[in-house]
Amino acid sequence: MTHHLPPADPAALRPGAILLVDGCASPQFGGDRSLMLRLVSVSDQPTYHGWCWVTGYQLDGRGDAVARREVYVLRAGLHVQRPAPPAVAPAPRRPVAAGRTRG
Repeated sequence: MTHHLPPADPAALRPGAILLVDGCASPQFGGDRSLMLRLVSVSDQPTYHGWCWVTGYQLDGRGDAVARREVYVLRAGLHVQRPAPPAVAPAPRRPVAAGRTRG
């Protein structure tokens, strides 16, 4: 049974987000064939209006990746279960004093 969760905000479809792919996203994932997917990318390849190719890792019940998948889904049918983690800026580099070497 599909639970009709709210659709994913397009801005939320970022690498690292955990998606529920069920019958709302495509009939092939209806019923007990739904899956959890850790998103890697959303293709910019032209498709029918509202549909897209997404690539990610299928997760098991513990949240471990078990298979890499590329699936064709209705974007409005995707449900974000956990948003992508925030981007982390790299730590600033400290200058190194000239002329000093280790050895």
